[in-house]
Amino acid sequence: MPIATKSSKLDISIESDAANFAKKFATFLKKGDVVLFYGEIGVGKTTFIKNLINNLQKKNNLQVTEIPSPTFNLVNEYEIKNLVIQHYDLFRLKDASEIKSIGLLENLSDTLTLVEWPEKIKDELKDKIDLYFEYDKNLEKRYLIIKGLNNKLKWI
Repeated sequence: MPIATKSSKLDISIESDAANFAKKFATFLKKGDVVLFYGEIGVGKTTFIKNLINNLQKKNNLQVTEIPSPTFNLVNEYEIKNLVIQHYDLFRLKDASEIKSIGLLENLSDTLTLVEWPEKIKDELKDKIDLYFEYDKNLEKRYLIIKGLNNKLKWI
């Protein structure tokens, strides 16, 4: 049984493997969690988030909805029973001062917060999970590196 520890690297080159990991990862998340998604454009961050949210919807017997990238809206919000998910995309922000105007750092304990392009955040976030999506040097494989789990998560 593989165990994700403080830092694990997973091969997510096959889309179904990435979707299965997102499904398992979704079961671990709860209100108050902050997950930061790092990686180049096209490496799979938004697709992973789509699978994660859709799996939470299925688990709660809700209709699966479209999960678009919030690149232009900056944030999309989803309600799944008593869980509010805020999905941020900070790509278009010009500097860290704009983060205050979108309310990203407010009420983190009340939501599940998913953030693409978190490099724009200058404040240190505590108790976060960092997901680093990367290509291999030939752009043939994709990997996901996990940091910040503090040995809480086991994969079956």
